[in-house]
Amino acid sequence: MSDDVKINRGLKGIYFERSGVSHIDGTRGELLYRGYSIHDLATQSTFEEVAYLLIHGELPTDKALSDFDARLKAARELPPQVHDIIAATKDGHPMDVLRTAVSALAALEPASREVSEEAFIANGIRLTSQVPMIVAAHEAIRNGREPVAPDPEMGHAANWLWMLKGKKPSEDAARLADVDFILHAEHGSNASSFAARVTIGTQANLHGAIVTALSTLAGPAHGGAAEDVMKMVQEIGSPEKAADYVKAKRAAREPVMGFGHRVYRAEDPRARHLREGVRRLSEEMGSPEWYEILQAVVEAMQPYSRHGLNVNVDFYSGVIYKLHGIPMDLYVPIFGIGRVPGWVVQCIEQLQSNILIRPLTLYNGPEKRDYVPISKR
Repeated sequence: MSDDVKINRGLKGIYFERSGVSHIDGTRGELLYRGYSIHDLATQSTFEEVAYLLIHGELPTDKALSDFDARLKAARELPPQVHDIIAATKDGHPMDVLRTAVSALAALEPASREVSEEAFIANGIRLTSQVPMIVAAHEAIRNGREPVAPDPEMGHAANWLWMLKGKKPSEDAARLADVDFILHAEHGSNASSFAARVTIGTQANLHGAIVTALSTLAGPAHGGAAEDVMKMVQEIGSPEKAADYVKAKRAAREPVMGFGHRVYRAEDPRARHLREGVRRLSEEMGSPEWYEILQAVVEAMQPYSRHGLNVNVDFYSGVIYKLHGIPMDLYVPIFGIGRVPGWVVQCIEQLQSNILIRPLTLYNGPEKRDYVPISKR
């Protein structure tokens, strides 16, 4: 044991590797994917284009994007055994079902076992399309319906809403889902991405790493914020009650959901791109009160922004899902749908200069002791 060893619990502030994927400036509230501002990507790109950028490192040409989109659409299929597995586990939490189905794909699709950059790209493209199919199929099966077949004419986000609800989404609703996926696609060495890299560090395959990432995302401290915000909004009930709610929470030293972030001290740069979309969607769905409650909470929390308690991206996500009538237990799987390309590129990057990730723990147990046979204890 050593008294001069500095312990950084949670590895906070520790750099374990270099990465060329995303840059986060928590003080300035800035997020870049491959050098491009999240603001430009959220307003001008599609999820497919952003997925290509993350995986390949550059924005695609028209031809490259068309080819990439064709590969995504061609991957919109699941082995029939996966539907059987979903049916057998249909009463489980959607994250458990999703994780189990992805693990099953590793056994059912031989190509998933290959460990190389080329294989990771191919398998990553396939998983990007299959993960939303699994989530939608589970929602159908657990409600006694047949899964909705994908529509090859629709983009990734619109097709997801179609498979989930069996109804063609409006252009605005599809675009908002697209932006939501873009904003969740990648975020540096977060818990699930780090866990995926640890798995790849052992020279495991991509599917194994995605199962690890899904298991990590399932924990409420990582993926549960959107659901917590929606519960808060329902508890508040009306905009007029927001100020008193915030005041009571702060007096009790309890967190107000959707505010603050492990990395950002300024406002989460992703939040603004969902704010206006939530307003429009709430009006389209005939429920403007949800947006009004959110904004009342933001106003009530304004005095605390100097302490780093600014709105984060999950503050608005939950209401988007609620307006679509999506059950709360699907909020974290939806986060996972958007994050797949980020996990894939983190795994590719880990593989490129792979090393076993094996940190140390400082022993603080008993000093060396003499063994006592059981007859003398």
